[in-house]
Amino acid sequence: MAKQNLDLMESGAKVKLGTSDKIIRGFGYVFITLYAVCCIVPFLIIVSSSFTSETVIRAEGVQFIPKEFTLEAYNMVVRGGAIWKSYALTIGMTAVGTFLGLAIISMTGYALQRKDFPFRNVISFYIYFTSLFSAGLAPYYLLMTQTYHLQDSYLAVLLPLMMSPWLIILMKNFVKAIPHEITESGKIDGAGDMKIFTALILPMLKPALATIGLFLALGYWNEWYQSSLFLSSKVEIKPLQYTLYEIVNKIDALRNSVAGQYVTLTDIPQESVKMANAVLATGPIVLLYPFVQRYFISGITVGAVKG
Repeated sequence: MAKQNLDLMESGAKVKLGTSDKIIRGFGYVFITLYAVCCIVPFLIIVSSSFTSETVIRAEGVQFIPKEFTLEAYNMVVRGGAIWKSYALTIGMTAVGTFLGLAIISMTGYALQRKDFPFRNVISFYIYFTSLFSAGLAPYYLLMTQTYHLQDSYLAVLLPLMMSPWLIILMKNFVKAIPHEITESGKIDGAGDMKIFTALILPMLKPALATIGLFLALGYWNEWYQSSLFLSSKVEIKPLQYTLYEIVNKIDALRNSVAGQYVTLTDIPQESVKMANAVLATGPIVLLYPFVQRYFISGITVGAVKG
C-alpha cells in the first residue's frame, strides 16, 4: 500500500489521506508554525528595539512596537562612514573566500573519492586526524605571525576560514553519491581529469556547492575572532563584525570614563546600538538564504535515502 502511494505521488496523482495521516500532518503544521513564530518574534523585537529610544528601553525594556521612534542608534553606528568600508571589505572577503574555498574543497573531495587515486585513504586519514586535535592558541598565533608573517594582513583572516576538515569530509560524502562510472565514461571519451571534473562532476554537485558555500559564507560574514588576533590598530579597515564589536566597546568605555560622567547616560544609546548592530550584521546574510534554500534543502538530504 505504501509503495502504491509512493508511486502515485511520483506520478503527480493526488493521494487520499486517512484520518490518522491528517491528524499527524495537522500536528506537524502546528508545530512548524509555532517554531517559526518563536524564531521570527525575537528578531522582530531586535529590529523594533533598534528604533526605540534608549530612555524607553532602560525604563520599560525592549519594545515589540517602538514607543519613541528614533534613528539615533543607526546614526551612531554609521557615523564617520567606517561601517560602509567594513561592509565592502566583508562582502569582498566573503565572495572571494567562498569561491576559492568551494573550488579547493570540491576538488579535494572529488580526488579523495576517486577509486584510482592511490593515496586517498592516507590523505583522508590525515585530514580527519587534524580535526581531532589542536595545538592550542599560542602555537597557532606564532605560526601565523612568525612563520607565515601574516600579522596585520587580511590573508590571516581569509586563509584559515577557506577550508576545514569537516567541510572536506562533507564534500567527500556528497561526491560518493555520484557513480564512478561517470568518470570512467569521460575517460573513454578521451577527457582529462580537469575536464571530467568541470564538465561532468561539478554540475551534479550543485546542492553540495550550495550547502557548503552557505557554510563558508556564514563563516566569513560572522568572522571576528581572527581579526581580533591578527589585525591591530595599524589596519584602518577591519571586517564588519569586528568593527561593530569595537563600536560597542567604545560606547562602554565612554560610559565608564571620566568624560562619561559629564554626559547623561540616556544620551548614549548603548542598548539600542547593540540591537542596531545585530540588524546590520544579520540583515544581508538573511537575504542570501532564500536564493540557496532549494539547493540547501536537497543538499542536506543527499545520501539520506539509499535505493
